[in-house]
Amino acid sequence: MARQKIYTRAGDDGTTGLLFGGRVNKDSALPRAYGAVDEAQAILGLVRAEAGKGTELDDLLVHIMRDLWVLMAELATLPENRGKLVDGKSRVTAEMVTKLEKLIDSLDEKFDPPSEFVVPGQNKISALLDVGRTVARRAERHSLAAAPAPSQACPYLNRLSDLLWTIARWQEGESLPVKSVDQ
Repeated sequence: MARQKIYTRAGDDGTTGLLFGGRVNKDSALPRAYGAVDEAQAILGLVRAEAGKGTELDDLLVHIMRDLWVLMAELATLPENRGKLVDGKSRVTAEMVTKLEKLIDSLDEKFDPPSEFVVPGQNKISALLDVGRTVARRAERHSLAAAPAPSQACPYLNRLSDLLWTIARWQEGESLPVKSVDQ
């Protein structure tokens, strides 16, 4: 049996296929949104590689990354096909958003919150998490057009960016105040 090739050439015309059918331009709202989510997921993969397999952070990120597959499935579906989505498998649910809120609350107990603006880069893991946070914010902005309410895509991405900020501060090990050069 011949092995299927990774390339299809179907997108050479500047379009991409979507879940449950249909094609859109690669620069349209849906690919822009799920592409930003995919980028955030890739950055979280870098965090996992840096943290090491089997760590508490690795386990936490794997669960988030699986949620991101669900989110990307929803964002890769035309509005007229969204009735085919399955809660928690290809559509983000309010419970998934609540789960992120509970994670934030749980992690908040592991460190003292900073009292001033944070300068990213206290260590490599926290810096990568801050990059992931900014990509999640971009994905949230793109998702406004791709998955308007009542979709939970935007609330999920909003909480995800908050969670990534929280994880970054936890991973720093301490909250260092920002001091200006003049101080």
